[in-house]
Amino acid sequence: MDAWIDWLITTMSLPQVGLSTVFFIAFIASTLVPLGSEPAVFALVKLNPEMFWPAIGAATVGATLGGVVTWWMGYGAERAYEHWTHKAPNARALRWLERFGAKACLLSWLPIVGDPLCAVAGWLKLPFWPCTIYMLIGKFGRYLVMTAGLLFFWPDQFTR
Repeated sequence: MDAWIDWLITTMSLPQVGLSTVFFIAFIASTLVPLGSEPAVFALVKLNPEMFWPAIGAATVGATLGGVVTWWMGYGAERAYEHWTHKAPNARALRWLERFGAKACLLSWLPIVGDPLCAVAGWLKLPFWPCTIYMLIGKFGRYLVMTAGLLFFWPDQFTR
């Protein structure tokens, strides 16, 4: 059993496998599934320091695509809601988001509210491409700051 666990850890820490793992975890974590992807990014970078930028890139792309899926989920939910109720929702949070428009998707990096924000942007039918670009910027900033911060505070942890 110990040999199998050692093999699994070694395999998952390889850059070619680690990047796909980071991408997948970031993708899932950026949908409405409550999961954090920062530990996976941090672990890959600690095991392979030369993978800092590729790990940030893979996490950013995965998280952005997860945000895009969430945007489409919100878009579909709004269409279904209007189809069944024959009325548009009226809420204060929706009005706030309409006021800021696609730029509000910069906040998609926030814990707890960031992913639902992407769904609400789709619900409001905010412009898809500007929302995607703002999500990309916000999520890139999050991974860059979080990973660099973790490396700063724990530089000698988890090294080989």
